[in-house]
Amino acid sequence: MRSTSNPAFRNLPVGGGYAGFQQQAPGHPQEAPGYVGYQQPVSDDRPMTVDDVVTKTAMTLGTALVVGVITAIAVLSETISPYPPMIIGLIAGLVLSLVVIFKKTPNPGLVLAYSAFEGLFLGAITGVFEALMPGIALQAILGTSIVFGTMLVVYKTGAVKVTPRLTKWIIGAVAGAAGLMLVNLVLGLFGVDMGIRSNTATPLAIGISLLFIGIAAFSFLLDFDQADKMIRAGTPSKFAWYVAFGLMTTLVWLYLEVLRLLYMLQSGD
Repeated sequence: MRSTSNPAFRNLPVGGGYAGFQQQAPGHPQEAPGYVGYQQPVSDDRPMTVDDVVTKTAMTLGTALVVGVITAIAVLSETISPYPPMIIGLIAGLVLSLVVIFKKTPNPGLVLAYSAFEGLFLGAITGVFEALMPGIALQAILGTSIVFGTMLVVYKTGAVKVTPRLTKWIIGAVAGAAGLMLVNLVLGLFGVDMGIRSNTATPLAIGISLLFIGIAAFSFLLDFDQADKMIRAGTPSKFAWYVAFGLMTTLVWLYLEVLRLLYMLQSGD
């Protein structure tokens, strides 16, 4: 899992952009309407709409997808080694995600740059898994899309209400997942294997992946709810980039977990 947002990989910074946006940044007493943790700019920018969210999200995901596909093809054709783009994408993506989270005003360039580096990271990993198990990349993309679509329907139909209590549970789960991965990483440096991220299809490893997929899926509910609140509050349209960033982070985490789960299940056949 990549520490983000999300856990996923949202490590991917874990839990999507939502958890990172919940805390008021020091020195920023004012907040954008409906979006806790960001200072409201003095601007006559028009209010945000659903189209703004869809457009910015499409641009963000599109950037990651294009870079990812190019990187995966280069890795599969052995034009490049997967490790340099994987390391560069991981480090640069993490740094940029922190800059986006703590910056008080939206910056489209930073969000798109973050997406490009995430695409570099995901493309390199996807190329490695695809070389080991042809067809797994498409399965992971389809699986991620199904989970995303399902959670959007769940939110829109009101099947699950985003209450303060649910919000606390999800944020707590994201923090717990991040803490578990950190402990696993530290112990791994000393040669201790907890077995929670094994590449073999053990019940514990499969169970952890399913748990993380579930947490990432429910994190989408927070992203959707935050976007709705911002739109209803008349938040300036430029803040749609933050929504796109949050969704992108959660999707990265979810995709990595689905890819890992598929690999474990199929390698165990």
